[in-house]
Amino acid sequence: MQRIQKLDPAVARKIAAGEVIEKPASVLRELLDNAIDSGATEVEIRVREGGLKEISVIDNGCGMGDEDMELC
Repeated sequence: MQRIQKLDPAVARKIAAGEVIEKPASVLRELLDNAIDSGATEVEIRVREGGLKEISVIDNGCGMGDEDMELC
């Protein structure tokens, strides 16, 4: 698994500007991408009221360590 690396501020601003939530499906897609990036082989999805009330993704991915969390 690759370690998290700090982005150049100009690149980070461009990414942040593109992270607009248009609909619940956008949120679910991002959560699934995160699960896959963490190496998950099993993913459970729970959605309530079309994703307006709750979207939950539970996976068996490896997550990140304390150092990566600090950097994020």
